[in-house]
Amino acid sequence: MSKTRREFIRLSALLAAGVSLPAKAQSPLKLLILGGTGFVGPHMVRYAVSRGHKVSIFTRGNKQLDVPGVEYLVGDRNNELSALTGRTWDVVLDNNARDYRWVQASTALLRGAAEHYILISSISAYAIEGFGYENWQRILWEPMVNESTTRVSPPEDWSMGDEATYGLTKALSEDIVHAVFPSRCTIVRPGLIVGPGDPTDRFTYWPVRLNEGGEILAPGNPNHANQIIDQRDLTEWIIRLAEGRVAGDFNATGPNYRMTMSTMLGAIGSAVDSDYSLAWISEQFLQQQNISPWSDMPTWIPGDSLSFVSVERAIEAGLTFRTVEQTARDTLMWDRTRPQIERQNRQAGITREREQEIIEAWKNRPR
Repeated sequence: MSKTRREFIRLSALLAAGVSLPAKAQSPLKLLILGGTGFVGPHMVRYAVSRGHKVSIFTRGNKQLDVPGVEYLVGDRNNELSALTGRTWDVVLDNNARDYRWVQASTALLRGAAEHYILISSISAYAIEGFGYENWQRILWEPMVNESTTRVSPPEDWSMGDEATYGLTKALSEDIVHAVFPSRCTIVRPGLIVGPGDPTDRFTYWPVRLNEGGEILAPGNPNHANQIIDQRDLTEWIIRLAEGRVAGDFNATGPNYRMTMSTMLGAIGSAVDSDYSLAWISEQFLQQQNISPWSDMPTWIPGDSLSFVSVERAIEAGLTFRTVEQTARDTLMWDRTRPQIERQNRQAGITREREQEIIEAWKNRPR
């Protein structure tokens, strides 16, 4: 076992025991972050710099971070990678692989320029159906997805170079990284990433809505599983994986117990200062009302579909979790700093008027 691997295991044990990590990593690294200015990037950069690492980020140059000492390399993953040539890094962290062809280009260029490659993939790489109402009755008590679950594969008429769906792009990107960096790569498959800075409102909807108080539409069976991960927990753990050069595939969502929609909303409710009540409305009725899971009702899918993923391997590798209460509280505080136009035009969730219409229709339904 290598010295870095032994040190990583030691640090993971300290984390599991609730012991704070040292402020600085023992061996500072040269890190290249592809991306770095979007949702998960800024905290990853700040955390890496705080631990003594030298960070370069590759972006289009449209944003600057308030982090001293960061090197900005400007380019475009579609067609302009020249800023990366002639350089070497210890670890590459690929944050924004939205196109498998980007990963083809970056791994080909960096295969001899980096010791290790970390790809931020997604649980959408798994070939699991289950975002529709047809799965509303499913309740599981053991995770239905682990790292060996079958992933998305291309259709028969598909060829490399063609456009790819989101899930297929992630699966292809994983294969590319494994092929170019065998035994020198880490695949991280997050679930729904939430917390301060999230522009999608897919989790933010709930702290904001519960904080407003009143009667609130709660979707489906309260015992259905639900999973989220705070972007700070995810990015800090990824930096620690880089420090240990930990290879392998890991699902990365949370928390470390079977959270339900009911327990999630209860935790969020304990973090807000309002009087509210939850009106639990069945999946069948919501379907009749044309409510779309995930968009109209954020952070919700009928049944235990892709909301029950095993994270045992990640926890063994040192992934830790803030409480849902803390995530909700911090998200709400961040949301209050957003421009008014963003808060008036949220990217997910139904209007308050539509919510009350559905609640009233539910109360007055034929019995």
